[in-house]
Amino acid sequence: MTRTQKQAEDPEGLPGKRNGRSAGSAVQSVDRAVSVLEILARLGEAGVTEIAEELDVHKSTAFRLLGVLENRGLVAQAKERGKYYLGAAVLRLAGAAAVRLDISQEGVPVCRELADELGETVNIAVLDDDAAVNIMQARGTASVTAQNWLGRRTPLHATSSGKVLLAHMTPTLREGLLARPLPRFTERTITGPSTLRAELEAVIEQGYGITVEELELGLTAVAAPVRAHDGKVIAAISVSGPVYRLNTDRLPELSKRTVAAGAELSRRMGYGF
Repeated sequence: MTRTQKQAEDPEGLPGKRNGRSAGSAVQSVDRAVSVLEILARLGEAGVTEIAEELDVHKSTAFRLLGVLENRGLVAQAKERGKYYLGAAVLRLAGAAAVRLDISQEGVPVCRELADELGETVNIAVLDDDAAVNIMQARGTASVTAQNWLGRRTPLHATSSGKVLLAHMTPTLREGLLARPLPRFTERTITGPSTLRAELEAVIEQGYGITVEELELGLTAVAAPVRAHDGKVIAAISVSGPVYRLNTDRLPELSKRTVAAGAELSRRMGYGF
């Protein structure tokens, strides 16, 4: 890029109109921000001038990009040297991705064994903001026509996995979520915060959560926690199926086996060593 071209950039350091950023400019901004992270990952640390040269942009543009990334914790600055390096937020994002990858890998044999043994659908769910998202699913012989839950975000208060994840949140985060309206999906959905709190206390005490027709009519599920090496609950493993198969007589067996599967997956994640 020539100096003349650089001077023609808009206030964000992007080619195009000064009034109103185009979609192309927004994409370019994101691309440059990612490039900054890649530069710092490669070099370890770098100053504004060095980053501007790598990006072939004005120093002011590089400075603005670094400012945005610094505000989000993705980069940090060593004030005494004026150099920037990758921030703690990058580590948190990488750690979250690593956890999901590890669970996806280690969870395969556990899910398949449980699904084969019980003949029902088995899922592993992780917290995704204010919902539980299913990242793995295995189907047993009795669930060949069961609904596909893979990748689906489900409400925390109306699912067994969601209750497990809610129960093991920090009190501040949990109360923040309970302060929001709790949507009703069926007549059995718990929508009262005080009732749900009591339910979550039971989840902690008994080591598993149960829902019976709280999300969908005819659907029962039981879930148990999955822990990381430090004991933190990072996921929930659940068994779900129709009420007529997962009836009251069968729930104790399902709960016991699901808790055992959760403990096995936790062991694979390093818990207990």
